[in-house]
This record gives sequence, C-alpha cells and structure tokens, in this order.
Amino acid sequence: MQPETSKSEPPMPPDSSSVSTCNGDAGRAETGPPHKTPWPHAPLHRLSQNGTYFVTAATYLRQHHFRGRQRLRVLHRGLLRVALDFGWHFEAWAVFSNHYHFVAHSPTEGAETLSRRLGVLHERLAKWINRLDNTPRRRVWFNFRETRLTYRRSYLARLRYTHQNAVKHGLVAVANQYPWCSAAWFERTASAAQVKAIYSFKTDRLQVPDEYDVAPDW
Repeated sequence: MQPETSKSEPPMPPDSSSVSTCNGDAGRAETGPPHKTPWPHAPLHRLSQNGTYFVTAATYLRQHHFRGRQRLRVLHRGLLRVALDFGWHFEAWAVFSNHYHFVAHSPTEGAETLSRRLGVLHERLAKWINRLDNTPRRRVWFNFRETRLTYRRSYLARLRYTHQNAVKHGLVAVANQYPWCSAAWFERTASAAQVKAIYSFKTDRLQVPDEYDVAPDW
C-alpha cells in the first residue's frame, strides 16, 4: 500500500461503429504521489486500423464530484496517465465536474483494454474522492459509452466537438482558455492548417448524448 497524501494536495490515481455501455463502479483506495501531466504525442488526424473511438463517461446521477480546480486537475491528469499506461493515443478530450469525453486510437491489441483502463481510473478516483468527502462506499461512477468511428468526416467532426466542448457548456468563450481539455494542447502541437481544418467541421448534426449541466467553478 502506498502512503496516504494530504487531502489538501489531491494526487493522481496510481499507475497501474458499435456502441456499447459498460458499468464503471466506484470504490474507495490508496493514492500515489503527484505526477506531471502526461501529455500525449502530437495528434495524428487519421483513423487507426486498430480502432478509433469516441467515449463518454459520467458520474452516478450526474453528481458534481469533480467540482473545482483541484478535483478537475486530478481527473484530467489521471485520464491522460492511464491512456499512456494502456497504450491509447488521445486525439481530443474534455473533462468536467460530472462527465468527460475523449477521442482516442486503441493500442495494437485492439479495444479490449478500454473497459479495464477506465475501470482502473474510476476505481482509484472513486476511492480518493470518497476519502476526501468522508463518504466510504458511495457510488461515484455510472457508466461509459463508446462509439467506434469508421468514417473520416465523423471522426474529424468529433475531434472538433470534443476540443470545443467547454464552449458548448458555457464555461469559456474560447476553448483554449479551459485547462481541462485538449484545445490548447491541440493548437500548440498541430499545424495552423490542421487547426483551421478541424475547427471548420460542422458539428450541429452530430448525435452525441451530452445533456449535462456542468459546475461553473473550474
């Protein structure tokens, strides 16, 4: 067991087109030392032969368990860390008080690691958040939904949708002002032509379950 850390300094959880839904239950456990944000490599902007997925996960009853900067930072960093540990290549992501989205390419062995990867993340985050709130055994996570993307235009439109999701939820006027999403990273690592191309895609016809009221404090 790793030593507990101060509640005032939230740590990152320890390392460790078909549509389906999977339960991601909450738990209660030890946490590791803080780590720097594990930023992905530069975006590829092409569909992967191994599978490219759009994923949404939500808290149970859409509760704002990750309200505020400290909790959002831990969720954001943890999501990127387990992606790196399990070989998923993130292209876009957005993290909020009660849900998150990401677009990612699966590793060589395919998408079979997705449920395990998110299970690791959700279990450790739930244990940490329940210890902070003194609510042992409370259920924190509800489920996640994955959609395999097989058409390039649909994939590129979801990249824009995810990069710009903080604007949709009314948190910022410009997406790169929101630190818990990929917009600033994308604009920093992609070429100006790539940024312009992705941001030009229409998203009004996308069918994305995203009717969440997010907490305004971030």
